[in-house]
Amino acid sequence: MTTVPIDRTTGLGHRLEQNPLITARDVKPSLPQLEVVSVFNAATAQLNGETLLLLRIAERPRSDIDPPPGAMTLDLDGPHPVLRPLPKGYTKHDVIGMCFFEEDGDRPRVVVAYIPKDLPGLDLRDPRSIRYRNSTGVLGVTNEGYTDYLAQMSHLRLARSRDGIKFTVDETPAIAPHNDIEEYGVEDPRITLIDGTFYITYVSVSRWGITTSLATTRDFKSYERRGVILLPDHKDVVIFPERVNGKYVALTRPMPQSFSRIFGIWIAFSDDLTQWGGHETLCLPRWDHWDELRTGGSAVPFRTREGWLELYHGVNRNHRYAMGAVLLDADDPRKVLARSPAPILAPGTAYERLGLFNDTIFSCGVVPLDADRIRMYYGAADSCIAAADFSVREIIASLEPWPR
Repeated sequence: MTTVPIDRTTGLGHRLEQNPLITARDVKPSLPQLEVVSVFNAATAQLNGETLLLLRIAERPRSDIDPPPGAMTLDLDGPHPVLRPLPKGYTKHDVIGMCFFEEDGDRPRVVVAYIPKDLPGLDLRDPRSIRYRNSTGVLGVTNEGYTDYLAQMSHLRLARSRDGIKFTVDETPAIAPHNDIEEYGVEDPRITLIDGTFYITYVSVSRWGITTSLATTRDFKSYERRGVILLPDHKDVVIFPERVNGKYVALTRPMPQSFSRIFGIWIAFSDDLTQWGGHETLCLPRWDHWDELRTGGSAVPFRTREGWLELYHGVNRNHRYAMGAVLLDADDPRKVLARSPAPILAPGTAYERLGLFNDTIFSCGVVPLDADRIRMYYGAADSCIAAADFSVREIIASLEPWPR
């Protein structure tokens, strides 16, 4: 297996020469009216000799086709969007497509609605969102009347590989939106194996906020939904692979909207993996460091002789996403022993620096290669999947005692 050594200014990892491993071209759209925009931020697992990636797939309506006969639009003036027939005469140049989650009926589903570009109150300046200003009713005085809808929608899809490099992507979603808490999609999973069951945390996105839900599987063929486990706004929830002092442990990332709005890693505890308490701050942003703007849990922590090693993402003042590590006490993971003074992997290649969101490396999982080496799979520029190999000994040796 060949890896490519990189300049130490961008980290300790060795990127695979086959990078990027999976791109949007490798993924079939879930509906004919949609196109795959990006594939990124994959959770990892190993089962029956295969490496499994649970991919985040972002899709948007195709802009190269006219609205089909019977096309629908959305009435956005009420408390909830309502599907209405699109008047005749609109072409692809006159509308913008929007993925809409229709919950009515026996089978909730994603449909494409076509919004006239000349609709009063419509704001399309940000390509990532569709903003509408409602001047009527109670919504006219809430958030100054603005409601944001996503220009694309994500679901989770499985990819399989025997060698960890060449992956085959399933043609249909594994976990897709299925209720109003997920009306804007499901994102950024993490997978933790505990006693033969794989616990999948993932982000549920809706008008009601961003929160974390839980699903379980034993075979990655069927999934049991366990529902929301933390209230909005909350994401980057990563469950430890074993109990510590009789408790399940998780890293979390609340997103407070008051005062300084500091987004950092917290820790929480549970008896049943659904009810969480004992919340404490753990690994917060550091001024004038590579992780000064925000921090968040990424990979599932794993035990080393020195303690629990967590690979986490940090964001600097230029909104660059990079990966680092934090070492936690083996018996009391509330105690931080050491942190990365510099990233272990930072954007340096074209596929990491240019994409849907530039200068981004964001991991949701690692797999072991041998007694010392691990492979970290990561989303690059929010556009594709890549991987880099690390020595655990090198990562730990690079850490700086904390507090200094």
